[in-house]
Amino acid sequence: ERRAFLAGLAAAATLAGCGFRPALGPGGPAAALEGAVSFDPPANRDAYALSARLEARLGRARSPRYHLSTAPSVRRSGLAITQDEETTRYNLIGTARFTLTEHATGAVVATGEVNTFTAYSARGTTLAASTAERDARARLMVLLADRIVARLQLGLLLPGQTAPDAPSSEPG
Repeated sequence: ERRAFLAGLAAAATLAGCGFRPALGPGGPAAALEGAVSFDPPANRDAYALSARLEARLGRARSPRYHLSTAPSVRRSGLAITQDEETTRYNLIGTARFTLTEHATGAVVATGEVNTFTAYSARGTTLAASTAERDARARLMVLLADRIVARLQLGLLLPGQTAPDAPSSEPG
């Protein structure tokens, strides 16, 4: 127990000596986005869910320094088909393109595209299937928003680069 504590203390001292500071901590590079980003007005339910999650993660813009434009899209694909050719499960594949611009200059700070997917069951009543799809679409927008935020925060750590590609194989 004591050795683990001492090893952790030594690691912390080493990181502090090299100028390490947490990206998401107070005063870290990612904090530059908190409360500083305005968003496009949502055009549909998916865009609203995406914007709501982005605002939850980045905070409501008090005096926006940046503007984030997003373009979410969703494709539905049959996943489980019975012998009677009835689809009982669907995959929703989501993509969101984004552009972060600086309000004052209009300069593009970051651009990118994120992808992920989720699924839902279409069994049961029409109402149950419709509700399941609506819930899955909302989950998909949360996943896409979280990926956008992660890419923007990483972009702030690596200034002068477009947001890097991220793996898209995580299930929703």
